[in-house]
Amino acid sequence: MRDLSRASGMSLAGLYYYFESKERLLFLIQKHTFTTIVQRLKSRLDGVNDPEQQIRVFILNHLEYFLTHPANMKVLSHEAEALKNGFASEVAAIKREYYRICVGLMDELKRVRGLQFSTRIAVLSLFGMMNWIYTWHNSRIDADADQLAGEMSEIFLRGVMGATKARKEGR
Repeated sequence: MRDLSRASGMSLAGLYYYFESKERLLFLIQKHTFTTIVQRLKSRLDGVNDPEQQIRVFILNHLEYFLTHPANMKVLSHEAEALKNGFASEVAAIKREYYRICVGLMDELKRVRGLQFSTRIAVLSLFGMMNWIYTWHNSRIDADADQLAGEMSEIFLRGVMGATKARKEGR
């Protein structure tokens, strides 16, 4: 809270007036972030029927949010275990919903394209690729969210869709 006080220019007493604890503040940041991402994703997926395009929308939605809110990404990555009790379970429920949306999109891609791969491994690999962007992305030299999402989508989808082909060919 002291670091936040210094960074925001607000007194420590002022912060505690609005937030009774660091945990409450972390909870509000995480809840707002995941709720916003899920709502934006659902809105963007409305009317998109192609499973490959849906995954591309998922990736773009994720990258757009975190490239415009890198501080939120740092909080989510570094303070994920800080929440306890009801705070933790409420955020975990939203995170599970987000994960399940991605699992559903991946399972639909598998069904429509006749692919065979571990949905769990694919989804967690995708999150791994997207979630660490805040550690390396430099807006002065790296692409914007649209271009990055396109490139990550290609790398991810061609890998996932190529894995079944490689297995069938005995590689």
